[in-house]
Amino acid sequence: MPAPVVLAQLRAAAEPTRLRLLSLLAEGEFAVGEIAKILNQSQPRVSRHLKLLAEAGLIERTPEGAWVFHRLARAGAGGQVAAWLAAILDTGAQALAEDRARLNSVRKERTRAAAAYFRANAKNWDSLRRMHADDAEVERTLVRLLAGPDGREPLGELLDLGTGTGRILELLGPLASRCEGIDLSHDMLTLARAALDRAGLAHGSVRYGDLYRLPHAGGAFDVAVIHQVLHFLVDPARAVAEAARVLRPGGRLAIADFAPHAVEELRARHAHRRLGFAESEVLGWCREAGLDPLGVAHIPGHPLTVTLWLARKPKAGEPKPALARWTVRAR
Repeated sequence: MPAPVVLAQLRAAAEPTRLRLLSLLAEGEFAVGEIAKILNQSQPRVSRHLKLLAEAGLIERTPEGAWVFHRLARAGAGGQVAAWLAAILDTGAQALAEDRARLNSVRKERTRAAAAYFRANAKNWDSLRRMHADDAEVERTLVRLLAGPDGREPLGELLDLGTGTGRILELLGPLASRCEGIDLSHDMLTLARAALDRAGLAHGSVRYGDLYRLPHAGGAFDVAVIHQVLHFLVDPARAVAEAARVLRPGGRLAIADFAPHAVEELRARHAHRRLGFAESEVLGWCREAGLDPLGVAHIPGHPLTVTLWLARKPKAGEPKPALARWTVRAR
């Protein structure tokens, strides 16, 4: 990287509060109010320091409604310099140790807020869970499809569309070099951030965003997941196409949703727009989006069966794969 760029970034970081910020943001993403609380400083002062670090390319800013979340830069010279500085700082030093203690308090507040929201809505979610295939079996199948029979193959950069509670990030994040969740619900993002904290996924983040207009350039991810989301959408085919757009050649898309069913109460009680999807319908959307279907798995439930589709964005000259099908029996 050019020496003048590195020098400018080092100058931007060469201030006690800004070094504390870099050390803190290595732990994950935080809103300005949370950062001010952790550093025990005013929001205007913290905002000025964050602005300088962002202008130097050392941190990233993600607006979410009235809030703005910050984390270490993850790419380019700024990402390398920020990661190096955060790594060499002594977290046992008094100021950083006190920051860590206040960080733990903020994380506990997140957890309490997430738990309160979940309690207020859990009745609906629990009644739905009792109707479909076992969550654990669905998750095991998803991991096997993406990470191989032993569930350990690295996933690269992972995007979870409609992340909800962040469960997919919690499940697959440990296998990813970077993971990000997108959702339009601020309340769900609160739950997802708590899940990232609980799993210790400092390389994970969530952000407010539209599944139809993802805030990413094409070819940004190795794996994309759409888990139990399509049935809520007005235009699920468009969401599949947008997920395909952000995949790199060779990247894979995993979709989990219900097979066709007749449980009409889900429209009124759970805001489902679609009562499941035929295997061929989702395969057609994948092909229209330029993806090659790899396999389909069915996990029977009563009365709702869950289907998982796996597709890949082909590399140049790559032959089309044969489609595999499985029926997974609950253990």
